[in-house]
Order: sequence, then structure tokens, then C-alpha cells
Amino acid sequence: MSLLPELRYPTVTELTSSARYLAARRPDTCTLRQVGVSRAGRPLHLLSVGHARRAVLVVAGAHANEPTGGCTLLALAERVLYERELRDGTSWHFLLCADPDGASLHVTPAPRSLLEYHLGFFRPAGPEQPEWSPAVLPPDRLPPETRALTRVIDELRPYLQVTLHGTDLGGSWVQLTKDIPGLAEPFAKSAAQLHIPVETGASDAAGWPASGPGVHVMPAAGAEAAYPSMPDDARHSTWYHAHRYGGLTAVVEVPMWASDMVDDPAPHPAPAAAIRRL
Repeated sequence: MSLLPELRYPTVTELTSSARYLAARRPDTCTLRQVGVSRAGRPLHLLSVGHARRAVLVVAGAHANEPTGGCTLLALAERVLYERELRDGTSWHFLLCADPDGASLHVTPAPRSLLEYHLGFFRPAGPEQPEWSPAVLPPDRLPPETRALTRVIDELRPYLQVTLHGTDLGGSWVQLTKDIPGLAEPFAKSAAQLHIPVETGASDAAGWPASGPGVHVMPAAGAEAAYPSMPDDARHSTWYHAHRYGGLTAVVEVPMWASDMVDDPAPHPAPAAAIRRL
């Protein structure tokens, strides 16, 4: 159920207000606290549901131009709160927005077209992205949003971190820091129920092995990078920070506009000619 008066993506202020409402309604189960500040002084809030030691961490808003994470996070928090079995032996923790500064600069909360979406587009450079900055910056130069996120991971030691991402046009796919055998089947069923195509050739996962359609596994800690010529490496991102506690991260991608052209697994008949034309 949406807490907003209209169908659109919530702002960071609205996310915080909704989380504060949930925490006030169920103070025995929920807490909302500030876990850091952005470079511009905006607060970073964590909503926690349940008190079990075994933890799941859900992160939204790591990329300013991917607003689907916030409303997904709220829907999941409400479900965890009202379905007690989801809290049996597990606590859930929701970082409402990892980059509130970036979110304030991406100005299309309810885009009606791809053009309108891109007219208001903002996405920080790699070194300024909270999850990605450790892949391109030395530890002493990391932005405060990254340091806040890693502190939360160090505190919670989650067995699972789920970070909510999105694409403008295409389908859905998952990137894992460790394989989860059997995930491809329920993932495909869920996508089919929601009429979302599964993207079988996501460029974000180029060169990574696939454990099933739309489920990609990032390089292991001791493996060679898929493309050694690239200066950044996903294994230095905050996604791998949970590994020091035996956990793993799932990066879930969903489209703002779906296209069934992305779920065709057949190889292109003439890829070299197509690239030359582009």
C-alpha cells in the first residue's frame, strides 16, 4: 500500500516521514536512527525492524537516478513489520537513502517518458557514489556516505545485504557477490508474475558467469577481474564488505520502463557489424 497521495516515487523527506510513522506505530518492534551525514550535511537514516542478532541489511538510493529503491524499501519494511514469520530469528534493517545529496539533484519523481526522465537526470561520478567509491578511491579519501554504510555493515554483520538498484529501460536481473544455488527459478517466476522481462545480457555484468537467466555472479575474491584493463573493481565496493562476516550481497535491478527485447538469449547474428554501425 502506498503512503503517498499519488502514484510516484517518494522523496527522501517522504521516505523518512513514512519510516518515522512506522517506528512510532510499533515502537516495540521498530527503531529509526541517524547513522551518518552526507557531504552536504543531510542525515542518513536506518529503520530497524526486529531485534534478532541474525540480520538482513537493505540499501536504497545508492544511485540518485534509480528512484525505484525507495518505494520498494518501504513496501518491504511494511511487509516485514506485519508478517511476523519474516522476523522469526531475523532482524531487518533499511538504509532509507545512501546518497541523499544525489537524490536532491535528480528531479524527476514521476517521469512520464524517457525524455522527461533524462531532462532531470543526475548521477554522481564513480568516486562520489557511496557503494562504488572504494573501488576507485584510497581508504582515506572515501566520502562520508560510504563510511556510514560500512559502519552499519560492521555493526550489523548481515548474512545478507540487498541493495536496490534500477535501470531506465529494459528488464530485471540480479548480481551476487556469491552464488545462491537455485535462485534463478524463483527469480524468474517472480518476474513473470509481475510482467517484468528478465534481462539475460546486462552490460553491468559483462564477463561475469551466470548461474541462471538474469542471475550473475561477480568475480570471487581470489579470481582475476573480467577485464583487467578497467581501473575499477567491484570486489573493492561495499558489496563485498559483508564477506568479512560471512555474508553476501545481492544487487537487484528493476526497470522503470520494461522492454521484452532484453529477455532473448539468442546470440546476435552479426555482432561485429552491429558495433561498427553504432
